Amino acid sequence: MEYLNVVRKVKFGYLQTMSSSVAKRIQKLTELLHHHDFRYYVLDDPEISDAQYDTLFRELQRLESRFPHLMVSDSPSLRVGGQVLKKFKKVQHQKPMLSLSNIHDYSQLVEFDERMHRLLSQEQPLEYFVELKFDGLSMNLTYVEGILTQAATRGDGTFGEDVTQNVKTIRSVPLRLQTKKPPDYLEVRGEVILPTEAFYALNDQQVQKNLKVFANPRNAAAGSMRQLDSAIAASRPLDLFCYGIGKVEGASFETVESCEDLLSTWGFKVSQFRQRCLGIEEVFRFYERVKNLRSELPFEIDGIVIKLNQFSDLEQAGYLPRSPRGMVAFKYPPTQEVSQIQGIMVQVGRTGALTPVALLAPVMVGGVWVRRASLHNAEEMERKDIRVGDHAVIQRAGDVIPEIVRILPEKRTGQEKSFLFPKKCPSCHYPVEKKAEEKVLRCTYLHCQAQFQERLSHFVAGLRIEDLGEKTVEQLVQKSLVEQFADIFKLSEEVLLLLEGFAEKSAQQLLESIQRARKPQLDDFLYALGIRHVGKRIASILAHSFSDISVLAVQTQEELCQIPEIGPGIAKSTVNYFQDPLSAQALKKLLHYVKPQSLVLAKLNGLSGKTFVLTGTLPHYSRKQMQDLIQKQGGRVTDAVSKKTDYVIAGEDPGSKWKKAKEWGICILDEEGVLALLQSSLL
Repeated sequence: MEYLNVVRKVKFGYLQTMSSSVAKRIQKLTELLHHHDFRYYVLDDPEISDAQYDTLFRELQRLESRFPHLMVSDSPSLRVGGQVLKKFKKVQHQKPMLSLSNIHDYSQLVEFDERMHRLLSQEQPLEYFVELKFDGLSMNLTYVEGILTQAATRGDGTFGEDVTQNVKTIRSVPLRLQTKKPPDYLEVRGEVILPTEAFYALNDQQVQKNLKVFANPRNAAAGSMRQLDSAIAASRPLDLFCYGIGKVEGASFETVESCEDLLSTWGFKVSQFRQRCLGIEEVFRFYERVKNLRSELPFEIDGIVIKLNQFSDLEQAGYLPRSPRGMVAFKYPPTQEVSQIQGIMVQVGRTGALTPVALLAPVMVGGVWVRRASLHNAEEMERKDIRVGDHAVIQRAGDVIPEIVRILPEKRTGQEKSFLFPKKCPSCHYPVEKKAEEKVLRCTYLHCQAQFQERLSHFVAGLRIEDLGEKTVEQLVQKSLVEQFADIFKLSEEVLLLLEGFAEKSAQQLLESIQRARKPQLDDFLYALGIRHVGKRIASILAHSFSDISVLAVQTQEELCQIPEIGPGIAKSTVNYFQDPLSAQALKKLLHYVKPQSLVLAKLNGLSGKTFVLTGTLPHYSRKQMQDLIQKQGGRVTDAVSKKTDYVIAGEDPGSKWKKAKEWGICILDEEGVLALLQSSLL
């Protein structure tokens, strides 16, 4: 027995020594790979060959597979992806992610500069920091003691979605800060982008897989970040440029320039096109220089960002409800090209609206091939005098949506033809009609196949069924495999394999996406139903007002109008949807497969039944942001103060509502007070 004990002790000691040795090697490999990732992906200056890097990486993977308990939280192997989530959880930003006000010409730039001089009471030229305005997806990275712990999208500025697993696959994002003395807590703001060449390659792959192509690189970057399977994000060469900070503990910065310089040394990628400028003329010269280089950049930008360089100046300038006063985006004018209108077709939307679309000779506009442009409606076509055969100036509105700016009458040959709108729907041949209060013609036949196909595409997008593209939707509808929304959830692998572009693996991926969509949040579900006038914001308001869709379904128009921001038009269309026998029957079938998750927390917190009124300007939150916070915890926000009001939230320049609350003895809270109340209601 004593002999066995000696053997056990020796064996245990050996295992301890071995485990310690492996842990040290894993730590060493992790540090080496982080260093080489930084050299390659951030500095573009590798120190070792790809083969040498792969050897180190494979050794790390081999050790982690044998000793998974020794894997560290910032392991470079996490960049490979592979974790599949059921859904993204919502997270609250410690410091709101505000948007920027836009300016578009030199005179507005001068006005901005004059306004800053007034706010800062300064006569000397001001010090600005300028950099590129990337056209991507805003992201907030959280580091605790130097380790990346969370990545969240901007969302509405207050709440975003946790996309940590996807962001970890981006090679230029440091999983650990490259410093021996990191801040205790650091939020870094940046922009996820997809380089232009990678965007074209990705769209080629989407076409080959019979999936929806992305409209632009920003759309592709956002779509990549919203993949529930992180392996998909890992397969795309995404990049992230940092431009600012949020909440910080354990570090301080005097200027924006020094902040970005330090972020760069910590391992973050910052733009090489950034500059400290003294005075607005120097800012404008930077704007013009970048404008001339814009087409040569490997990624898309839509302007430059101008910031007061001193953080003390930024604080003194203050904040508007949705944007800082001391920062502004100076946008470039949309790129314009000339193309010929070769034809005009009519598309039928999900609400039956007939939209004319110009078929163009293919033209490259702002780095994207444009072949079609919406003509909006008959009145717009008549106003611009658009005819088939015309040459027209094309631009992408907001650098995204193709539109016709004007036609070029001097290029007319006399062969151009006016376009006559059809009197019947081009899909179902049912008569179309135009209501007096509307500008569009509509097909009123509810069973129109074209309408249903658009409604189905909207439904799929609303529930975020990522692997179900427009071409697949078209096949499913044309082959009568899906005739109601519920039929999506009856699809089988055998059926999908009958469709063009599907193999066993792609069919299985789609079925997994459909399975994940069975428990959507109620606001996403309401939006997906495609109720007229119910967009994402109205869907969110309704979802926060009612605990269940069955409760919403029995509301009257008058009852719905009692909810702030729900007007008669929205109330009427919502009631009509639930009272329509065909819609009600389709919804009943759909709810056999889909179980919307309630957002109402009335039974879980102390704000249930409490009424709030907002007045004045809050220092850090817009009215919409504060209203959303209150509604998400069961409270209600109204416009007018009454004796039934529980709280009045007062900001700067509160006005008559504040006076009335004081007269009636209603509890008045500032921003700090209401945030404390919201926090306590969750306990």
